[in-house]
Amino acid sequence: FTLRCRLTCTLCPAGSPMAVRARGGRVTAQRAALIRVFARQGPDHAPRASSRSVRRARAAGWRLSASGGEAGASPIVRGGERMADLLDNPHAVLDGQIAQLLSGVLVSEAEVRKICTAAKEALTAEQNVVAVKAPVTIVGDIHGQFADLVEMFAIGGAAPSTNYLFLGDYVDRGYDSVETVCTVMALKARWPSRVTLLRGNHESRQITQVYGFYDECLRKYGSVNVWRYCTDIFDYLSLSALVDNEVFCVHGGLSPTITTIDQIRAIDRKQEVPHEGAMCDLLWSDPEDVQGWGLSPRGAGYLFGDDVCKQFNENNKISVIARAHQLVMEGYKWMFDEQLVTVWSAPNYCYRCGNVAAILELDENVADKRFKTFEAAPQEARGVPAKKAAPDYFL
Repeated sequence: FTLRCRLTCTLCPAGSPMAVRARGGRVTAQRAALIRVFARQGPDHAPRASSRSVRRARAAGWRLSASGGEAGASPIVRGGERMADLLDNPHAVLDGQIAQLLSGVLVSEAEVRKICTAAKEALTAEQNVVAVKAPVTIVGDIHGQFADLVEMFAIGGAAPSTNYLFLGDYVDRGYDSVETVCTVMALKARWPSRVTLLRGNHESRQITQVYGFYDECLRKYGSVNVWRYCTDIFDYLSLSALVDNEVFCVHGGLSPTITTIDQIRAIDRKQEVPHEGAMCDLLWSDPEDVQGWGLSPRGAGYLFGDDVCKQFNENNKISVIARAHQLVMEGYKWMFDEQLVTVWSAPNYCYRCGNVAAILELDENVADKRFKTFEAAPQEARGVPAKKAAPDYFL
């Protein structure tokens, strides 16, 4: 049989079923050069990423060969699916997909489906409250800022050497939600015990149709199939995590209907995010300098005060709540006598806010909490903005 190239365009006579769609629907000069090199070399050679992309991926600790694949492995063909690789390494497909994504090459619609299928298997096995062991690095909102995700890996280290716990909001707002969500999903499928993914309020069919992800999928692939694959997987994301029974992690905040963590375990999470109720509150609520509960200006979830936070922590014998969901200019913010911390991991949010980002590292001694801050990736490492600007809402 013959393995055929899946990365081609009118420059290549191979007649592959996939045409590369660069950002904005146009093939960039760099992408066109990549395709010409690949066409000359034939379908048994891997697409080669730009030297900048490879350097950034290597700086993060990813083991990439000169051809963009895993060191010592064959080049990427069909997302890593080469027969020799499959015989020697059952994870060759995922390894190839991860290397391709990190090198800045958009994966095909078929590969997105494979990634989502593999991730679904890992996510289905998890409970609503994932038990996570330290050491682990906690990551806040990313919002489609893929270049900044790569910068974050350069700061925090590459999986599986570093364990990661992502607090949600992988998509919308940024230019590269597809690359971002596919990368974290592929990492979850490849190392399910090393990577934990929680659901954010933007992991929702309704929200993504308004704030960018839906339009991005349509622009990059010419159909909404990729959007459907990803949003279907969102229903399987866990709602919270508990690190060594000490640090409770959630995207948004608390709910007046939830007083114990055991109550979260009883929620049916495999659904679209509802407009109200416990599941909605966990993804939408915010801490505020109020007493008790208050109405949220977001229109979903609640505001909760230090008394609510303290009581929840005492009820569940935890030391701190780690959450994301709110932009903080310094990358992280302690509240309520250090009983709650907000972690934000999208630097220069929406490419205009000027904030720094942070990740929270917990070592074996969970009491030792160390923050690492980082700034946005250089402008040349980014894509171009969507033609249709996403509407503003509460940052």
